Amino acid sequence: MGDVWAGSDAYEDYVGRWSRRVAGPFLRRLDVPAGKRWLDVGCGTGALTAAVLALKDPGQVIGVDPSEGFLAGARAQVSDTRASFCAGDARTLPFPDDRFDAVVSGLALNFVPEPHLAVAEFGRVAAPGGTVAAYVWDYGEGMAMIRYFWDAATTLDPAAAELDEGRRFPLCHPERLHRLWADTGLDDIAVEPIEVATVFSGFDDYWRPFLGGQGPAPGYAMSLDEEHRHALRDLLRARLPAGPDGSIALTARAWAVRGVADGSS
Repeated sequence: MGDVWAGSDAYEDYVGRWSRRVAGPFLRRLDVPAGKRWLDVGCGTGALTAAVLALKDPGQVIGVDPSEGFLAGARAQVSDTRASFCAGDARTLPFPDDRFDAVVSGLALNFVPEPHLAVAEFGRVAAPGGTVAAYVWDYGEGMAMIRYFWDAATTLDPAAAELDEGRRFPLCHPERLHRLWADTGLDDIAVEPIEVATVFSGFDDYWRPFLGGQGPAPGYAMSLDEEHRHALRDLLRARLPAGPDGSIALTARAWAVRGVADGSS
């Protein structure tokens, strides 16, 4: 079962709507002046690119992603002429050395094989003194909507633990992120949490995105036969903390890391 990320609508319904809430706090912590050149690696549907345009007044933003489906969604959502999007692999970025004043990545590094190669590329294309920064969900403890899902899934099927992002993605810990940035040769490194509210209007608002089949948890849900999927649904309904009006108020935490390129690449 692969980690399928391809369609922008399913992604938005699942986690895209929450990732947009992280982008603002992440960018406000970056000291990048107006008019600079930005690269958004793993741009997905364009959430972080749109936030850069809205909050940082860049001269240029280029978004790179391997998914043509995501790129189509990004182009549809971001019409600012300062932004452009192209296909590319984070581990072999199609740009010359020292090209960008800020290289950022939102919620993508966990899904890049050999992330140390990607961060090395971030540093290579960043100008000397440029900012290199990223954020990832805290799948182990801080992403409550997914934590509830896998805890319920493994109660019913212990083998599902092997698919749990909290186990599979070691980068979702601050110490690992700091080490990755340091091993790449970046300076002035800081790692901080960003926590946002994820309030669902009711159980269907929570459950429906898991039926989109996109990402590890929805992929697992849709691999089940109807009987087992309904059992998982019913256990989640019983466990989630619904309010008097039926709403489900959870939180999501991301870890954000930033550093400065030294220009020695």
